[in-house]
Amino acid sequence: MGLIISILVNAVAFFVGAQILKGVTIKNFAQAIIVAIVVAFLNFTLGTVLKVVSLGILTLGLFTLLLDAILILVADYFLKGLSVKSFWWALGLAAIVAVVDAILGQVL
Repeated sequence: MGLIISILVNAVAFFVGAQILKGVTIKNFAQAIIVAIVVAFLNFTLGTVLKVVSLGILTLGLFTLLLDAILILVADYFLKGLSVKSFWWALGLAAIVAVVDAILGQVL
């Protein structure tokens, strides 16, 4: 049950981020759920590998935010319902997702 709640919280975060940022487009909430699932899968697979390879290069918090932005761009490449104009928009979306996830994670 925790995984479903986590995916829904991240979907809300992606949807809110897309509403706030002009350079990010997500068509609807159902697409935001798909984006959350794909980014979670990419973070589990590719993200884990990149964290191990780059261990010690950057501080963990900063690198995690940069890694999330890169994974959002990878998800943008594979998903038609997600559009991110540049790395900076992806970084902004990653920051919004992190903040919303932290706030909703404390509430739930």
